[in-house]
Parts: sequence; C-alpha cells; structure tokens
Amino acid sequence: MPVATVGDELNRSGIMHAALRPLRTPARFAGPALTVECMAGDNSALHFALAELLPGEVLVADARGHVDTAVWGEVMHTCAQARGAAAVVIDGSVRDMAMLAASPLPVYCRGVCARGPHKGWGGSVNCTIQCAGVAVNPGDLVIGDADGIVVVRPDQVHGLALRCRSRLAREAETLRRVAAGELTIDVLGLPAHDCIGR
Repeated sequence: MPVATVGDELNRSGIMHAALRPLRTPARFAGPALTVECMAGDNSALHFALAELLPGEVLVADARGHVDTAVWGEVMHTCAQARGAAAVVIDGSVRDMAMLAASPLPVYCRGVCARGPHKGWGGSVNCTIQCAGVAVNPGDLVIGDADGIVVVRPDQVHGLALRCRSRLAREAETLRRVAAGELTIDVLGLPAHDCIGR
C-alpha cells in the first residue's frame, strides 16, 4: 500500500519526518522493524544489530539526527543485503552513496557525509526508539516508498489493508471524474468559501 494512503488511514500519524529520503527511487519496502539506538556519530550498535537481523526485517536506527558523521556505509550495507534485510532506515548520515544508491536494498537517511563513525560509546538493539519523530517498537510494521516512511503498530494492523483498498478505489473514482473535466471542489463537495479574490 502507498505510504500516503496508509498514513491517511492512520489519521496522518506514524509518518516519519520529511528529512528522511531514499537514496534511490523506486524504493518500496515493507517489513517488521529491528530497532537500533545509536549514540551520535557511533555505529557500534549497528554492527551488533546486523548479527541479530533476520531476513525481511527493516533495520531502523535512531542516530540522533546527527548528519556530520556517517554511521552506515558500503561494508555494513553489503552485510545487511547478504542477511536479507528489507530496507535500512537511518535517522542520521550515511556514506559510500554511489554504492548504496545502486543497491537493490533501499536506504533512507537524513544526510550523506564522508566523515566516518566512532565505536564504543554504546547504544541498544531491539528497544523502543524515536526515529524521525515517530516512536518505533521492535516488530512494528514499517512501510516505505518514494513519498516517505510510515510506522504501523500491531494494534493498528487489523482492517487496515481493507480500509486502504477502499480509499484507493475512492481516489480512482475521483481521478476519473477530474480527468473528465469536473472541478475538485465539486468532486470533494467543498462548501462555498470567501477565499476567492476575483
């Protein structure tokens, strides 16, 4: 399902900050979260997370939004790809952008920086984190596409796919009517407004 549709059905909640962008498009993915809490500029916890990573999981890291030090690069990305990761989401910076952008394993990040990381300041794996303004728990469903990333809690999953399909069907009908020449204010039933200046 498109991230925008899922987010709309969740009342616009669970969508990560717009600063996190994919290094390539299309970059669609979905999978359960493997969460990582990093210290700023330190990627030691990410190395330990790779040892825990299961096929199909999305590695989601709170790197404190720090953009002046990369905590992810080609070596770690190659390992994540070999272990079957569905995607990598870093609320911080990465490097080796050319390789990461060419990889079939999607990467979302806040920035790109050549400066390498430190190791040994600590961190945590498989804990509740905050990533780009959204709380993420281990196992939460994480969905990404060119528009961004949305996080779905287990208690929000029931019936969500059906509601999303219904919304997409309504939007398809709206698009059909607009393409046939109808105005959006009529299709959406917007009330008269005094915002028109002419």
